[in-house]
Amino acid sequence: MWATPKIAGERGVHRRGGLLLVGGKRGEAYAPSLLPLLLLAALAAVPLVTVLLSLAVPAPGVWSHLWATILPERIRNTLLLVLGVATGTWALGTGLAWLVVAYRFPGRGLFEGLLLLPLAMPSYVLGYVYMTTLDYAGPVQSALRSVLGSGFSFPVRTGFWAVIVLTLTLYPYVYLLARAAFQELPGSVFDAARVMGYGRLRAFLRIALPLARPSWVAGTALALMEALTDFAVVRFFNFPTLSEGILRVWHGMMNREAALEIAGVLLLFALGILGLERRLRGRARFSQSRGRAPGIPPLPLTGRKGLAASALCLVVLLGAFGLPVVQLGLWAYQDLARMTGFDWAWYGTLARNSLGIALGAAGLTALTALLLAYGVRRGGNGHRSPLAQGAVRLATMGYAVPGSVVAVGSLFALSRLDHGLNAWLEVGFGITVGLLFTGTALGLLYAYGVRFLAVAYGSVDASFEKLKPQLVEAARTLGASPRRALLRVQLPLIAPGLLAGVVLVFVDVMKELPITLLLRPFGFDTLSVWIFQMASESMWAGTALPSLLLVAVGLLPVAVLLRLGSYPTGSGSIPAQRLQGGKA
Repeated sequence: MWATPKIAGERGVHRRGGLLLVGGKRGEAYAPSLLPLLLLAALAAVPLVTVLLSLAVPAPGVWSHLWATILPERIRNTLLLVLGVATGTWALGTGLAWLVVAYRFPGRGLFEGLLLLPLAMPSYVLGYVYMTTLDYAGPVQSALRSVLGSGFSFPVRTGFWAVIVLTLTLYPYVYLLARAAFQELPGSVFDAARVMGYGRLRAFLRIALPLARPSWVAGTALALMEALTDFAVVRFFNFPTLSEGILRVWHGMMNREAALEIAGVLLLFALGILGLERRLRGRARFSQSRGRAPGIPPLPLTGRKGLAASALCLVVLLGAFGLPVVQLGLWAYQDLARMTGFDWAWYGTLARNSLGIALGAAGLTALTALLLAYGVRRGGNGHRSPLAQGAVRLATMGYAVPGSVVAVGSLFALSRLDHGLNAWLEVGFGITVGLLFTGTALGLLYAYGVRFLAVAYGSVDASFEKLKPQLVEAARTLGASPRRALLRVQLPLIAPGLLAGVVLVFVDVMKELPITLLLRPFGFDTLSVWIFQMASESMWAGTALPSLLLVAVGLLPVAVLLRLGSYPTGSGSIPAQRLQGGKA
């Protein structure tokens, strides 16, 4: 596969006991060719490079038009959205994490896991549920007018409600990492704090929060990446941002060059957040794990305080997951009861398209991640090449970039490839093959791979890290080829991590909206696209069944998290894999 022996004498290649050694080190059983790994990294980086080049060589006419029309408002709204979501997810995520770790109250053990459920709720589903429920003609304002008078109303289609919806769906990223970090803090630190006269709140602000900074910063940055890629929620609440501008310019104005320029500005936002995140957690080494030492002793909350803590968790859980699911269930029941215009065959087609493209993307992405994780270790024996590590960083940057940016970059790169291929075939052979990648399932799978490779790679890489290099050395000593050692020794051992990567990518692709909406083949609709289109036309009942199916699929990774319990804050945790895998 990847293995090609080095030339004898290059670094002292010799054999010892049937094992090929390079440079006399037992850890280097053989050296793979880096060419396949570099090619994979280059393919994954092409869309991002395409968008960056648009900034390096700007189109003056396009830029002047954008600055005179839509760009200033969308930049301002994007900044407000980032600030609002950062504040909301940090406050809610770290606050709830500290509450379930540092205190004991009624239902604490149950809420500790259930607070992860909003991970299963796509933001655009929660967005249209909130919009139709809270709007002027919705049940909430109608009930309030019956009590307070016919003149009562409050605005709903504002940036404030967009921030609320995104905060409710994204806070679990911060909550999960912060909770794991708080659980790792040694109890001796808080014993010393009590001796110094610190109360529980002051100890949280002065000790726990700074020590957990690398974790909650990483979770907040991940939540912001998801917020930047959203265009459905901000459209529902009439709060235009850069991501929504890409879709509007792409579909409404049919101006692909302008969409590319807006994608470049959005990419600058993403890179700025990544740079800030690196700077804020640059001293991650001061955080330490408690190992086997007892952690923070939870303080019992009784009476009103205990009930208030339980009520806070319950309100967040109901607002982010429980009540929206109930509303979707009511819409689905009404739709099925009427049976007017209900088409089971059409819903079956949507489900088949979504499942098929998600399974294909998950399989290809997991295979690519396996090749990268195997190749970066020179055959899985633990030795990492600096060049290979740089290639992997480049290949897994896609998750740290908004999906709409990946979609625009992929479209321009694939269209140039199609035109170049057709020009070459026409000159050389007098034939044309049409568009093989642009607007096809292949192009869609490619964009999914660029976007979600970091998710699969983080899971596979963490599994490889647990393998001892001696296993590969023993297999090679017994005469196994590199391919046989991978298939018979390493692959069975990393199978759980590989399967976890497949599940995570599958769920992400099922819920993915920007890439699917912008790059799908003509006439190819999925559950997420159908939900967005029906919600945009205010046909709420028609969105219920597809939304419930997506929520059910989204429960898969949540079930994995609940089964495995608390994750460490390192690269083995699923949210940390997504963010850290996207950069390293």
